[in-house]
This record gives sequence, structure tokens and C-alpha cells, in this order.
Amino acid sequence: MAPSLRLSWQDLTKSLALGFMSISGTAGVSAIQIYVPQYRVDLKEWCEWTDSPFDKVSKVVGLGFRMPGPRENVYTMAATAVLKLIQREDLDARSIGFLALGTESSTDNAAGAVIVKGMVDRALQAMGKAGISRNCEVPEFKHACLGGIYATKAAIRWCLLDGRDRLAIVISADVAEYARNSTGEQTQGAGAVAMLVESSAKMLAIDLGTSGSSSAYRGPDFRKPVARHFTAGSQHNNPLPPDGRIRDFPVFNGRYSTHCYLDQVVHACHDHLERSGLDPLELFESQGAVFFHRPYHHLPTQALATSMVFAWGRAGASGRARLEALCAKSGCDADAAWDQLSDQPDLESLVHSKGPDTDPYAAVTPVVKALRASPEFRATQTRLLRFGDDDVKELGNLYTASLPAWLACGLADAATRPRDLASDRILAIGYGSGDAAEVLPCTLVAGWQEAAQRIDVQATLAESHNLSKAGYAALHAGIPDSQLPAASSGRFLIESIGEREDERFQDIGIERYQYLA
Repeated sequence: MAPSLRLSWQDLTKSLALGFMSISGTAGVSAIQIYVPQYRVDLKEWCEWTDSPFDKVSKVVGLGFRMPGPRENVYTMAATAVLKLIQREDLDARSIGFLALGTESSTDNAAGAVIVKGMVDRALQAMGKAGISRNCEVPEFKHACLGGIYATKAAIRWCLLDGRDRLAIVISADVAEYARNSTGEQTQGAGAVAMLVESSAKMLAIDLGTSGSSSAYRGPDFRKPVARHFTAGSQHNNPLPPDGRIRDFPVFNGRYSTHCYLDQVVHACHDHLERSGLDPLELFESQGAVFFHRPYHHLPTQALATSMVFAWGRAGASGRARLEALCAKSGCDADAAWDQLSDQPDLESLVHSKGPDTDPYAAVTPVVKALRASPEFRATQTRLLRFGDDDVKELGNLYTASLPAWLACGLADAATRPRDLASDRILAIGYGSGDAAEVLPCTLVAGWQEAAQRIDVQATLAESHNLSKAGYAALHAGIPDSQLPAASSGRFLIESIGEREDERFQDIGIERYQYLA
């Protein structure tokens, strides 16, 4: 009789952990494709319409943004990006077992990614090809601008556990829109990014084992409460526009939101440092590039400088020496700043007790400002933030797709000049209002340039129609405009919206879609 094999629970757990660790370093992104609508607002022209200073707007915000067409929404954009990815990479859709949608622009509170799957399936079948596997998970992730990053982490875990022989696709898609004449109007945008995730990445491996996370409830930062649509006198309480698409203007507090963003990113970086064992002074010096969530052009620069100063606070005497040297040149109070680097203020309490303009790190802010003005920081900024910078200025704010879009533009750009990368290590730092942040440490895998060169950024940006002042106003309000060019081929559109609501059958508000081949 053969001897029995007995394996303790501890031995089994250890074996599974070792097996997971052996493959986790290779999981990640193998391909990316972007979709943005063809309707573009040139911010230089917008500044002329609104009597705004273009020099300031271009430096802080960017050069332009896109708007969804009259028959587009978050699902049509997401499906267009997915189909583009499948076609560009010549994927067998039957091997896709995980299709995740990260968005804060859902128009259906019951379904999400499965709507995208249905559109893509029908388009593929019309082309004589097989649709996505029937055995495919279709989750939707929502946490403001961080939903796509959470979806990416979930896709990697799925690939490493029960989907190692199959493919995952993550879509980050949103419509960022603000009321006319609001402070957020120039930071609008719309688009979708589809990423192919595999257990053996062909472009970018993501190490979840040393990733950093941070979250804290922040009250009135940036929200979309449903009640605002039904509150008398609210700018959000408006009738349905003629095009049938609900305008989802947020409730936001700009300066407070910036403080929330910076604070949460700093704490996520701290978590990454603790989990990785990396010297705090090496957090950015060891990277070839860094990509942040980017609601507007200026914020990543501010986030990089702020994160560097707070990293000094975790570096002991060597960090203190850097702080004192900078303060000696700039006149900042080194002692007050050093003490504040370890603070953990309650930002929500501060905004309610002292107002939205209160700086929770008032002693550190002058140090950050001085660092940003230094030649050393400008060199670091150029080295880490330059990849894809020109292209992403054209995209505007894509909410949860902002970081993936910059990552796509950056990798496509870096593939044309790989020698400019000082390291194959990359940090992707995401943020979602409410608030939460994630730091994803990434490594470029061998041969990554081939995959990155298939990211079709230039062709995507080239397909555009600059809106006139009247055209912008009409599209923003959802009013039909005969001067607006028809949607071009290669995208999904809303065909009709159901109106029936009786005892026998209901489809009121449910959209039907078509693909323009």
C-alpha cells in the first residue's frame, strides 16, 4: 500500500504563498488603447469666449478637452475602447474571462460592464467573429477617479488566482463635466482607456505586494449625491436635456480638494515605503518615470514636490539635512515644517471649523513652493514627468481614465526614445475623491517597446473637430445642432432610448446601441 500524504494547513498556506509570490512580479498590463470623442474644445479659443487668461489656463490646465457627442455616453466610449483593443491586439475574445469597468459616470444603477460586453459581443458577431466568453465576470468599480485603479488591482488578482490561462480587460471611462461659468469648466473631458491584463505581462509588470494604499472619509471634497437632482433651487435640478443624457455636474470645493489629494497621495507613498523597505530618499530618485492622477496639468508637479518633502520627513537625519538646506536658502521655518511633516490633521473637521481655504500643512507649503522653484527639482520634474506630457495636455480631465490615459501616452512616447528612461521602474499614483489613493510600483518587462508602439495615441488625437462657441454651448446643453458634424465610423452610439412602462413590458430609460462600422 502506498504511504499516505499528509500536508498541514500551515504547509499548504506556505506553499500557496510562495507560489503566488513567484508569479506576482510578472502580472500586469500587456496592451492599452485609448478612445476620446471627436468633439474638441480648444482652450485658447475657450479663453477668448470667456475672457480668461490663456497663459495661466494653459500652464495650469492644458490645451484642450473632448466632449461626448449627442449619442455617446460612458458605455459607448468604454465599448469603443474595448473593441479597438481587441482588434488592435488581434485577441480571441473567447479567452476573456474578466471584464471590469471603473467609472463614476454610470447611468444605470443595476448594470455596468455587462452593458459594454453586450455591445462588443454584437459588434464582433456582426464581423463574423466570436464574442467574449459567456463565462466572463463583469464587475463595475466605483470610487471617484480611483475606480479604474481598483479594477486593475482586481484584474491582476484574478489573473494570478483563478484566471491564469485567460485574459482580463479593464476599462477606465468617464465623462467629466462642469456647469458653464463654474471654476471647473475648463477642466472637463471625456474618454475611455482599455487595458489588457495578463498573468505574464508583455509591457508593464505591477507589484501588488509592495503597493501603497490610503483612505479617509473627507465629506464635502468632491461628491455626486443623488439628492442634488431633486433639491429645489439647485443648479443640478434641471429637466432632462433634449439629447436625453443627464448632465452629472459634481458638488465640489476646489482648494479643499487639492489639499485632500496631496494629503492622501503622501500617505499612500508612506505605505508603499513601509511595504517595500525602500529608502525614502530613493522613492523618486530610483524611478524612470512617475505618472499621477491628472485632473489638470499643474497638479502632478505639485504632488511630486509635496511627496518628496514628506519623504524627507521619513528619512531621519539625512532628510532633516535636506530640509534645513532648502529652508536656509528660501527663508522657510525648518523647525515648524519638520514638526508638521509627522502631523495627521483631520481635514474634514478643519474645513467645517475654519473654512475651505484652510491649509492643513501651512508650515510645509512654503517648503514645497521653494523646492518647486529650485533647479534640482526642475531637473527631477523633467526626468520623471515628461513622457507623454504634450499629448495628455490635449485630453482634459478624464476622471478615472486620467491616470491610465497618461500612462498610455507616456509609454507610447517612451517607446520612441527608450534611452531617455533612466530606469525600468515606474510609479503609477492614483487618487479618488472621497478620499483614497493608490501607489502601484511597476517594472517595464523585456520587449515592452513593441507593445507600447501599438498604443494608437496620435491617430486617436488626430480625429477631432474643434467646436465653435455656439457648437460648444449647444453640445454642453444637449441641444441639437445641425452644424455639428456626424459621428465618424469605428465607434458605438446610442440608437434609441426605451419609453415603454406598462403592466406587460417595461424598457423606460434603457438604451439600445449600434456600432458604426
